[in-house]
Amino acid sequence: MKEFRFNIFGNLIAVSGTPGAWRSFYFGAEGKRRPADFIVPHDIAEHELCEYLADLFHEDATPRNHSAKQLS
Repeated sequence: MKEFRFNIFGNLIAVSGTPGAWRSFYFGAEGKRRPADFIVPHDIAEHELCEYLADLFHEDATPRNHSAKQLS
């Protein structure tokens, strides 16, 4: 199972699985992860994940945290 990690406007997020079966998680400061409170739609492809998350969390953007990046 693949896992993709993102820094979305300062939020550390992991998405694992495959298109149609995505699972999403938040990373805490201590490195633990917990299930996220959002769903990645089944029709989102791997290369669309970062853009989808940026659109979903655009209200969290600040002058200091203004970018969405894939980490791995």
